[in-house]
Amino acid sequence: MCYKTIIAGALAAAAYTLPAHAQVSDDVLKIGVLTDMAGVAADITGKGSVVAAEMAVEEFSSTVLGKPIQIISADHQHKADIGASIARKWLDVENVDAIADIPNSAVALAIQNLAREKKRIALFSGAGSTALTNDQCSPYGFHWTYDTYSVSHGTASAVVKAGGASWFMLASDYAFGHQLAKDAGDVVKASGGDVLGEVLHPLGTADFSSFLLQAQSSGAKVIGIANAGADTVNAIKQAGEFGIVEQGQSLAALILFLQDVHSLGLAVAKGTYLTTASYWDIDDQSRVWSEKFKSRTGMMPSMVHAGVYGSVLHYLKAVEKAGTDDAGKVAAAIRELPINDAFTHDAHVREDGRVLRDMYLARVKEPSASKGEWDYFEIVSKIPAADTVWPLDKSTCPLVKK
Repeated sequence: MCYKTIIAGALAAAAYTLPAHAQVSDDVLKIGVLTDMAGVAADITGKGSVVAAEMAVEEFSSTVLGKPIQIISADHQHKADIGASIARKWLDVENVDAIADIPNSAVALAIQNLAREKKRIALFSGAGSTALTNDQCSPYGFHWTYDTYSVSHGTASAVVKAGGASWFMLASDYAFGHQLAKDAGDVVKASGGDVLGEVLHPLGTADFSSFLLQAQSSGAKVIGIANAGADTVNAIKQAGEFGIVEQGQSLAALILFLQDVHSLGLAVAKGTYLTTASYWDIDDQSRVWSEKFKSRTGMMPSMVHAGVYGSVLHYLKAVEKAGTDDAGKVAAAIRELPINDAFTHDAHVREDGRVLRDMYLARVKEPSASKGEWDYFEIVSKIPAADTVWPLDKSTCPLVKK
């Protein structure tokens, strides 16, 4: 278990004049970044998520309600029991006020239940399961960046429209992969296509040969890659070694991150469609923030990094508005305040805890079109916020008014 602590502005807190109603328990606001430091999602979350949280604190002003802000972090190792054990210690012993990032949907669902029980804030950026804002929703849980519905909807519909009507799903065997394959399959069918089959692989597997052979033998026009991080990179690389694309099938990565393309290279990933919540090169504001992030990490931010930054910054604004770190009052402020940061403009939180934001349909550039390192995405179109989220009239969240 790896912990890192940063305490910002302790001296400044003493000189701050508090409003009469302000109240922060233990005289410090603690935020825990529960992430993946060494596993399949380390590049898109991990240390970059900790840096993103630190940058949010710095942007906010380093103190809130006159009290210092403390960022701690730990590695959940993609195990729900380990993640829950860390979170329980944070909440019960270390008095952590909010937990952020939480890649891996199985871990995230465990934290959602624990945070609900303990009445603490959970800010999900790395997890993708729609269950977080459906049957497992919480008054204190907020799904910030993306979910399996949003990324599969944009990508699958675009591929079907381009002629990829028959699909075979290659999915990781845990909650995120199951949901991603299902959501993409639903979009394919709704768009007039068909799903011919599915195969599940273990998280972090090194050998995709048997799974890819099953997909190849299905005769489907498109192999949907329903996993994330290193698993996506390895699956696409090995598909290239098998000559799957050259033999007439296409690959559709249902979630593909900037770091994945960096690992694959444009020659391998070119032309791939994806849906993303953010991109470093959208506008001047995103470019300035991303260059600062790159100076600290050596890479441009993934959409998860951008989401961690945005969720922590908005949480701090909500604490300031509420005048307290009381989770119920802060949660109300989170829902009330508009979301504005370097990547998000005038978004808001729905009653089920899902952030309602515009997203982007992107395509990986041809090598000749790239201006340099990290210039990998061409933004094809903006996807309206209403088209990126599970419809409320189909929601199973108890918080949604019927």
